[in-house]
Amino acid sequence: MSADEENNLATVQSLYAAFGLGDIPTLLAALTDDVEWILPGPPELIPFAGRHRGQEGVVQFFAALNETLEFEKLEAEDFFAKGDKVVVLGRSRTRMKSTARTVDNDWAAAITLRDGQVARYQIYEDTAALASALR
Repeated sequence: MSADEENNLATVQSLYAAFGLGDIPTLLAALTDDVEWILPGPPELIPFAGRHRGQEGVVQFFAALNETLEFEKLEAEDFFAKGDKVVVLGRSRTRMKSTARTVDNDWAAAITLRDGQVARYQIYEDTAALASALR
């Protein structure tokens, strides 16, 4: 693994640790100004789904996420680095605030870094289960 890949891996690991502590300011400070943050799914069913651009878009993503659900468990289990990309595999358990239903989800996140900052973040998870739990 190259030094750049090791640095990217360490950056992403520290950002997941910050998120786990609820430290959103640290996470936001590690984003490029033109970051692209993506959670596939219909925003009319999943309020935080869609393509969010720029740091303000990511702030709106986290606001919608916080209004919609609560994490009971978030585990980033495996990290893989190749070039400017880091892939993270994990699992989560979330409780929807409006329905009290829970969702257990295995997920993968693909993260692209530029000059040590996150330029693109896309998560892949069972969005049908999220939408169902929100109904």
